[in-house]
Amino acid sequence: MTDLSVANNTPSLAFDVHAIRRDFPILNQEINGKPLVYLDNGASAQKPLAVLDAMDRYYREMHSNVHRGAHTLGDRATAAFEGARETVRKFLNAPETREILWTRGTTEAINLVANGLAPRLNAGDEILVSHMEHHANIVPWQMVAERTGAKVIPIQVTPDGDLDLDSFNSLLNDRTRILAITHVSNVLGTINPIASLIEQAKKQGVLTLIDGAQAVPHFQPDVQALGCDFYAFSSHKLFGPTGIGVLYGRAELLEEMPPYQGGGEMIERVSFERTTWNVLPYKFEAGTPAIAEAVGLGAAIEYLNALDRKAMEAAENTLLKRANELVDTVPGMEVIGTSRHKVPVMSFKISGLHPSDLGTLLDQQGIAIRTGHHCAMPLMDFYGVPGTARASFAFYNTLDEVETLFAGLQKIQRLFA
Repeated sequence: MTDLSVANNTPSLAFDVHAIRRDFPILNQEINGKPLVYLDNGASAQKPLAVLDAMDRYYREMHSNVHRGAHTLGDRATAAFEGARETVRKFLNAPETREILWTRGTTEAINLVANGLAPRLNAGDEILVSHMEHHANIVPWQMVAERTGAKVIPIQVTPDGDLDLDSFNSLLNDRTRILAITHVSNVLGTINPIASLIEQAKKQGVLTLIDGAQAVPHFQPDVQALGCDFYAFSSHKLFGPTGIGVLYGRAELLEEMPPYQGGGEMIERVSFERTTWNVLPYKFEAGTPAIAEAVGLGAAIEYLNALDRKAMEAAENTLLKRANELVDTVPGMEVIGTSRHKVPVMSFKISGLHPSDLGTLLDQQGIAIRTGHHCAMPLMDFYGVPGTARASFAFYNTLDEVETLFAGLQKIQRLFA
């Protein structure tokens, strides 16, 4: 195996990738008789033992419903559940824990905000999104626009996959009410200049929502430094469990917004004449929450906190650099999205081969990638393709796995040449 600390004359890194891989038991297996090469991290990342153990411990030692339990297990479960919320607050550097809402994921978080802000919108108001958005940051705004008469306006992207800042500057105007934009593109890997976009939007009095689902696995955002109004992400992309996500929202906006769902927990007082709402964050958390999943997400963040995130970023950049160097070794291969500012995601096509066929043939060699439109049909239309193949890397991937991917692509290309 190639050691990232010495490959390509890169500086010694502050973590041992092979030791880290031992924390992820799923990586130690064979698929179709070949060692698993998992390069589908953009769809869902794998889970370290720390997460699996934390969730197992929760169910073995403290499971109970949270809040209001007049017994020890209830107290333990509540402490673990609310402790995870505080871990998330620190991770995002949010001012207050009550600004951290549990959701089912990024998709539900964006729907919650879209519905909560709908009363602010009138006919002719504009919602800016970008051409590189995931459907989860397009469709909820279209649904709200249909109800309110507002318009969803896409910011263009450049052929290289960068946000077209001239397009943004021309579209931001006195009719703009909301800017909803991804921090990192799930297809292109492009890192958008979020801080400057938010700064310009705030000057116009525009509210901002950032889809951070693809950002948080690669670097740690600071919502206070960014100045955004809302920031959403999913646990399962951050090496935590599925079924839970996070919405950060500024308290004054959350106080103004109506509840998203009704039921238990989100109420203060219920009568047949009138119901009043609970305080933040519980106003937006109807019903029994995903307690074990919250504990698991907290454990995932604590796991990452114990590592050197800068060293992780350097390792991931090394993987992407090597992948880019190998592109020319596969005849007919074209990378979609070549921004200079991107996370280690490579979307590509190979002349004469359908992306789904590439995925199947690579799987036969033990290599897992993602194929299709990646829930970004408008972006596929922009590039004039039905879909792409996508390899997305994480800090536990190795340079040998990059080499294995391209050896597999070379084999497929020779077979079908």
